[in-house]
Amino acid sequence: MRLADFESMVRRMAGEVPAEYLDGIAEIVVSPHTLPHPTRADIYTLGECIPIPGVDGEGHIQSRVVLYHGSFRALAGLDPEFDWREEAWETMTHEVQHHLEWRANAGRLDALDRAAEANFARQDGEPFDPLFFLDGEPLAEGVYRVEHDHFIDRQVHARPNRVRFGWHGRSYELEVPATATLPALLTVSGVEEPPPGDLVLVLRRRPGIRDLFRRPRVSTWEVEARPSTAEP
Repeated sequence: MRLADFESMVRRMAGEVPAEYLDGIAEIVVSPHTLPHPTRADIYTLGECIPIPGVDGEGHIQSRVVLYHGSFRALAGLDPEFDWREEAWETMTHEVQHHLEWRANAGRLDALDRAAEANFARQDGEPFDPLFFLDGEPLAEGVYRVEHDHFIDRQVHARPNRVRFGWHGRSYELEVPATATLPALLTVSGVEEPPPGDLVLVLRRRPGIRDLFRRPRVSTWEVEARPSTAEP
């Protein structure tokens, strides 16, 4: 199904949802992006309920529901009996339910807001807490998402020369820059089916007592990964 046709279908379906369930949902939109699962091949995120920072004029939490056309298209390519309308309806109503859960758990939204602000600082080259991503959304063991950026957490004793990691069911490896220090945030390119935002491999020492008394300097790098036949 073409993007324009999918958008039209989603708009019609949004009109079928009872208005009381949409209270606080700023919009239901379609994104052209594909959102691959960070560890499992042939699995894609079809939709999300994304909290909007702050509250509306009445102090209520707001959200945006997003359906990913690229993910629907990827799954339709794997399943000849894929039902676009049925899957879109199920995804949309599932994300509306998430919105209701967000409204009941404002404390969790505060943590996500902090993570988003720190991520903006990272992108702008400003100081930031290197562990901010832990306040993001956990997707799998050691994998977190902050908005469209994905973070793979790896605890090490010292800076490794080479690191293997997995993404979307495939194994990769990369060279760690010789002058990198820990903690290091490596923005990775070269993977198949990357996320819409950054893919960041975080290398950090296991936390110890000294971490209570100092704020480590963060090392940031851009690196390129290559496929690996070994397990990550």
